[in-house]
Amino acid sequence: MNAPLFNLPLLLLPGAESGGGATGAASGGLGQWGILIVMPLIILVFYFLVMRPQNKKQKEAKKMLEGLRKGDRIVTIGGLRGTVVSVKDDAVILKVDDNTKLEYSKSAVATVLKREEEPAAELAKE
Repeated sequence: MNAPLFNLPLLLLPGAESGGGATGAASGGLGQWGILIVMPLIILVFYFLVMRPQNKKQKEAKKMLEGLRKGDRIVTIGGLRGTVVSVKDDAVILKVDDNTKLEYSKSAVATVLKREEEPAAELAKE
């Protein structure tokens, strides 16, 4: 790990030597200013690599849950596949077999597999 990127924080510390035996402020280290430069850069990288993608996924999941409607084929976080029979404020009722209906929390919905066409749209095509 002799990459310059890994040595950057060390070069910015006070008293860091750049070679040639020089010491102190003339050694090339930025001292306290180096910390003030490196810390915002670390926070900026953290934001773009971790926080921003996570917020984007949360918005997509919220949009998916708000768009649930009757007839959608979904998968729950437990792996159960079913068709949405009805949607409540915080729950969905799934039809998993001919006579089996289960009620799940909306937060348990992982993905929407297939959106069924509206019956009115099919009648309009004919």
